Amino acid sequence: MRCGVAIVLLLTLATTHVSNAQTAYPSRPIRVINPYAAGGGSDVLARRFAQELTARLGLSVIVENIAGAGGIPGMRQVAEAPKDGYTLSFALTAQFAINPSLFANLPYDPLRDFDPISVVAAAPYVLVTHPSLPARTLQELIALARQQPGALSYASAGNGSGPHLSAALLNKLAGIDLLHIPYKGGGPALIDVLAGRVPMAFLIYPSLAGHRKAGKLRALGVTTAKRVNVMPDVPAIAEILPGYQADVWYMAAAPAGTPRDIVARLNSEFIKALGAPAIKQSLDADGILSIGNSPAEAKDFMRREIAKWADVVKTSGARVD
Repeated sequence: MRCGVAIVLLLTLATTHVSNAQTAYPSRPIRVINPYAAGGGSDVLARRFAQELTARLGLSVIVENIAGAGGIPGMRQVAEAPKDGYTLSFALTAQFAINPSLFANLPYDPLRDFDPISVVAAAPYVLVTHPSLPARTLQELIALARQQPGALSYASAGNGSGPHLSAALLNKLAGIDLLHIPYKGGGPALIDVLAGRVPMAFLIYPSLAGHRKAGKLRALGVTTAKRVNVMPDVPAIAEILPGYQADVWYMAAAPAGTPRDIVARLNSEFIKALGAPAIKQSLDADGILSIGNSPAEAKDFMRREIAKWADVVKTSGARVD
């Protein structure tokens, strides 16, 4: 009898051990969906993290690009994926905070359908002007705009884009009325600002760095809460307008209902990746600020951002149907 009981116990322990080994996370490749085309800024950053996580976890972390329609197809695919930590999203402010107000019938709910892992980083837009504009500082630009309501225009990458809403928030907090000139992408907008056909725009740092150095553009402010190390002489707009923040933030998230221990493990790995020399160097070179917060902090942040941008979208009149 005793021998039989011992055998049963041993078999039970062995079975439990095998079961635990089989369910250990992660045990197979992780798929990270980026809702933008390959080669773009968010895709490049997603792949940097994927490479670092692959080395840390000892298995493949693969980035898949599902672009188009404001990132909706990619976000929807993650929202509907199994809740097992093997399909993640690496997306931006637009998908997690702006789309709910911009699209009339959004087929996903950021708060309901996603469990944030972490806001990993934030990149500034930079308010730049053509040198011919008689305003050398943000304070001077605001004063000039107040003297000429609706006369000063800015170029953007399109209706409802980050640059458009960054300017809309500036209008709101500064009490000014800059005229929106939408373009089909950031490239055409930059061309017309360089030519002086439109006096200003909000641009990402890599696209303007060379032109600023050549004296073809003047940088008046960055949209992050604090200055960035690649342009320490350029103030954060928040220094002049407290509460202003319109950066592009990057969030990693899992489908809602993913086990908490898996989300916690992923959070730990993403934060450790932020400390890797290769990641730190690449972020610094592009003027991107490292963040790395907890899942709970990321959820609260997303909730505040959704409310903030809902107000800005409403004020701006932007809509995509």
